[in-house]
Amino acid sequence: MLYTFKTMNKIKTNNKPDFPLTYENYKFLILGFIIIIIGFLLMIGGGSDDPNVFNEKELFSFRRITLAPMVILFGFGFEIWAIMKKPKKMDD
Repeated sequence: MLYTFKTMNKIKTNNKPDFPLTYENYKFLILGFIIIIIGFLLMIGGGSDDPNVFNEKELFSFRRITLAPMVILFGFGFEIWAIMKKPKKMDD
């Protein structure tokens, strides 16, 4: 193969491995995972001390029916954004 000086220079300077995700991406992935866990924790509860009593108000509360699913969906959206985020260009 015939290489010019410019292509040889590009080949020599591109020794660093190009990983698709950087340290910053992994930090955001962990943060998104924590947000999802918080959403699931918001859904916990709603039981009654007495198994013969059905507590509809506690079971179908705003926190469990509306807030927790919204937090979980936000966490999954944040995860997608963290994966798709392009790393900042660093000039050596």
